[in-house]
Amino acid sequence: IADGREGIGVCGWILVSLSFLLVLITFPISIWACVKVVREYERAVVFHLGHILSKKAKGPGMILVLPCTDTFIKVDLRTVTCKIPPQEIFMRDAVTAQVDGVVHYRIHSAVSAVANVTDVHSATLHLAQTTLRNVLGTQSLAQLLAAREEIAQSIQATVDSATEQWGVQVARVETKGIRIPVAMQRAMAAEAEAAQETRAKARPMAIMAAEGEMNASKALQKASMVLAKSPAGLQLCYLQTLTTVAAQNNSTMVFPLPIHMYGSLRQKSTGG
Repeated sequence: IADGREGIGVCGWILVSLSFLLVLITFPISIWACVKVVREYERAVVFHLGHILSKKAKGPGMILVLPCTDTFIKVDLRTVTCKIPPQEIFMRDAVTAQVDGVVHYRIHSAVSAVANVTDVHSATLHLAQTTLRNVLGTQSLAQLLAAREEIAQSIQATVDSATEQWGVQVARVETKGIRIPVAMQRAMAAEAEAAQETRAKARPMAIMAAEGEMNASKALQKASMVLAKSPAGLQLCYLQTLTTVAAQNNSTMVFPLPIHMYGSLRQKSTGG
C-alpha cells in the first residue's frame, strides 16, 4: 500500500489546503472535529482522499484528521470468540453427524483487515465453517471421537494460513458437540453390548474365581512367611481378629487358655 500523500494530484492539494484553511478559520471549534481518541485495544486506519494515509494504523492515543478530506475506521484488536453453527456432515464411513464448534481469533494487522477483505469477521466465520465441513468429511466417526484435539489443530492451521492475508491470526478452533441420529446411537449401543457379552462368554466366572483364589493363596503364603519370622506378629493378628469378630457379632467370648501358652505348646509339639 503506497503512501496516501503520493499521487493525490493538484485537485487533491487544493482540497487539503481548503481543509486546513477551514480548520484555521473555525479554530478552536474545529478542534473537536479534528482530534479523535483511539483506545488501547483499538487501531485507526486513516484514509486521506481515499488513500490509506500510511502503511501502519494509528493509535492508541489521540490522532488528527482533517474534515472533508480524511476519514478513519477503528479496528478492534481484542480476541473474538465466534460460534460455528451446527454443520450437517456426511462422514467417510457413511454416518451423518451434526458438529458445532468455536473459533477464537484476533486481528493483528488493522490495515490488512480493512483493505483486503470486505467484512473480516463474516469472512473468518464462513471460512471456519467450510474448513470444518471439509476436514471432518474425510474422517470416520471413530476417528472424530478419538482424535478431536488433532482434528481441531488441523482445522486451526488451515484457517490460520488462509486468513493471514486478511491480517487475522486464528488462536484456536474447538469442536463443541457431536450429535448423531437416534437410530445410530441404538445400533452403536447394541454393538457395544454384544462385544461385552462376547468377552464375558470368553472369560467364564469359574476362570475368574479360580484366578482370584490363586492370587489370594499367593498373598496368604507371603503373609505366613512374614509371620513365621515374628511370633509377636501372629499374636497381634490373632487379637485383631478377635476384635473384629466381637464388633460384628456383639457377643461375649471366653478363652480358658492364655495366649502366652501357645508358644510353649508349639515348642513341645516341635520337640516331640
